[in-house]
Order: sequence, then C-alpha cells, then structure tokens
Amino acid sequence: MNNRQETPEGKRESLRHKELKKNPTSVFGDGLNRAENGNLADLVGALGWKVTGIIIVVLIVGYVFYKLIF
Repeated sequence: MNNRQETPEGKRESLRHKELKKNPTSVFGDGLNRAENGNLADLVGALGWKVTGIIIVVLIVGYVFYKLIF
C-alpha cells in the first residue's frame, strides 16, 4: 500500500494487524473485553461523521421529548 494514498481507516487496520502479530495474547483479551462492552471508536469510524452527527441529534431530540412528556 502506498502511504500517501492510505485512508485513515486503512491506517487503523494496518496498525491493528501489526499489534496482532506483535502480541496476540494481549489482543485476544482486548477483543473479549470489546465484545462484552462494545467499542464506540469502531462504531463511529465505520459510520462516518454525518451519520454520527445525525445519531447525536436524534438522541438529543429524543431526550428533550422524553423530558417534556414525563
């Protein structure tokens, strides 16, 4: 891969693969913890900034409606 053309997602994946090769047992434990708790960084990285903004706005509007009703 050419580093000048590499996207942030590609860079993140290559760093993840390097870490996996360097220390597989630690990465396995981290993977189990992420599976239990979720990983917000992966969610936001996969969605993009527009969808993330829409989700935040929907959550805020939902909270306001909830407070007005209850």
